[in-house]
Amino acid sequence: MTPDQYCQDKAAKSGSSFYYSFLFLPPPQRQAITALYAFCREVDDVVDECTDTNVARIKLQWWREEVGRLFTGTSRHPVGQALAAATAAYNLPQEHFQEIINGMEMDLDHQGYASFNDLALYCHRVASIVGLMSVEIFGYQDRNTLKYAHDLGMAFQLTNILRDVREDAMLGRIYLPLDELERFGVTPEDIMQSHTTDNMRELFKFQAQRAHQYYTQAYSHLPDIDRYPQRSGLIMSEIYLSTLEEIEKDGFNVLERRISLTPLRKLWIAWRTARHEKSRYKKFAKNKCMSSS
Repeated sequence: MTPDQYCQDKAAKSGSSFYYSFLFLPPPQRQAITALYAFCREVDDVVDECTDTNVARIKLQWWREEVGRLFTGTSRHPVGQALAAATAAYNLPQEHFQEIINGMEMDLDHQGYASFNDLALYCHRVASIVGLMSVEIFGYQDRNTLKYAHDLGMAFQLTNILRDVREDAMLGRIYLPLDELERFGVTPEDIMQSHTTDNMRELFKFQAQRAHQYYTQAYSHLPDIDRYPQRSGLIMSEIYLSTLEEIEKDGFNVLERRISLTPLRKLWIAWRTARHEKSRYKKFAKNKCMSSS
């Protein structure tokens, strides 16, 4: 199995929404984003699958060293080897890879987040940094697109936190800000239960509203000239937004069941969004051509 095949297999098996957005990219960009996604999965799996935090820290330290080897051309892992081409072709700073690992390591020390400001740092590291790297791979002309990437990453992570609140709690991790739990009369122990009370619904509704705000902010930053190059991010956004809307339609019963979209529906959303963005780009290009003539 080649390094690229390893990454492709890692992405396909995950069933993630990200995988469906990769399908509409040219091969070089698809290879790069798939390798980046595989890196994120590898370091995330270290935290999720290691029951001994000391072992997890050792493994994360190995990945820190592997990132260093990546930038000296001496990678040992298939993911590091696959990333070599991506780091050479795109602006993927070494510091960004280290920041992602920093975010994963925060889970090993997890004792809750006192406020949203504290949670925002975690979201920035594990999601917004990935968004900023993805933007570099997809390509952009306007630097406002970087603001779009940051806010979209925040929106994705907030959606994930709401979707996964029950299974995260079972792992002893509560990502909802503790001051907001208190404001809505909910305790961490309540989150450990499998029954959603009215107070919890109001808390979850508040979290969903914040996620929607970040989606709106992200879209406001994305200039027309960069929409088509960033179509993969927009595909992901439509899938994540659909998941958030399903949670809302279900009455925020996230403690009783995990809401997820079927692979067929994800593929349909991906195809529909790609088609829409292509049509929109053709109109944009035509209008630009007419205005310059």
